[in-house]
Amino acid sequence: MSTPAQVQRPLVDLYSDTITLPTPEMRAFMAEAPLGDEQKGEDPSVNELTAMAAELLGKEAAVFLPSGTMCNEIALAVHSRPGDEVLTDRTAHIINYEVGGPAALSGINVRALDGERGVFTAEQFRAAIRPASRYAPVTSGVVIEQTSNAGGGTIWPLERIQEITGIGREHGMWAHMDGARLLNASVASGVEPHVYAAHFDSVFVDLSKGLGAPVGGILAGTQDFIDQAWRLKQRWGGAMRQAGVIASAGVYALRHHVARLAEDHANARVLAESLASIEGLVVRPEHVDTNIVLFDVAETGLSAAEFGKRTFERFGVRVSVFGPTTVRVVTHIDVTASQVPVAVAAIGEVAAGALAAR
Repeated sequence: MSTPAQVQRPLVDLYSDTITLPTPEMRAFMAEAPLGDEQKGEDPSVNELTAMAAELLGKEAAVFLPSGTMCNEIALAVHSRPGDEVLTDRTAHIINYEVGGPAALSGINVRALDGERGVFTAEQFRAAIRPASRYAPVTSGVVIEQTSNAGGGTIWPLERIQEITGIGREHGMWAHMDGARLLNASVASGVEPHVYAAHFDSVFVDLSKGLGAPVGGILAGTQDFIDQAWRLKQRWGGAMRQAGVIASAGVYALRHHVARLAEDHANARVLAESLASIEGLVVRPEHVDTNIVLFDVAETGLSAAEFGKRTFERFGVRVSVFGPTTVRVVTHIDVTASQVPVAVAAIGEVAAGALAAR
């Protein structure tokens, strides 16, 4: 009988903050978590996590869900009616990474705005709101992704959020924050999560990215919103039983892993500044707000896919392909400051080799 080939673990893994592993302390905490039936509201660890999240985000209630995608899709379904139109940036997760979920699950159209690094303007937003017409979809809501992943970890400024959600309220629209990396934005900007969240009818925070938990997201809003969200959680197969085993990782993360996100941001800035000095790479360190760095490799003559293949196969440094010639690197809890120069050296060797071969 053949056995699966052993997976080669990268020496430095900058692929994403989704590949983080629970720390030994988090694993120990999970092993001791008190458990119960989550569907019946009897799991103490789940209840503690949702209470913590609701307080953190300044909302009446919260629900624990298996993924950030489910958080987004449930929010869209609760807020909208089939045939509605939702506005968001063209780089948004709900457009590019949720398998057409808004259309398939809720029957809604998502209209893309062409923002800058994932952030659109109030003027763009106002211009996209459709006037009332029996022939057109109703523009019912707006989704803002904080931080913008495909924008390079860009932080939505609080003032911009206030402008856009204010305009939306003038038109009777709801607002949802895809807060997968909201805590990165809060740590970097100094704006508390509940201050950002106050301008939205619903918001979710991912536990399995920079916070280092293995799975899960928290969706928060009014009690009525969460009651409706629970019905969809049940319908779509997201309800669990002794879910405290994984929810406890979120409890631990919220207690111990929020402030340390600043380390990831510092590592990303060093990474960006170092990469900017490498011939053949186009990097904008001034665009690095949090833990994501984008750079272009077109001048090396390589595609992003080939560039990433060489860094991994030759040096054990894993990056992600984010476009034909765009590479993304992400710092996180499993990337140390001492690993940053190792990654930079590997990327520099690949770039130099490619240029020499041209």
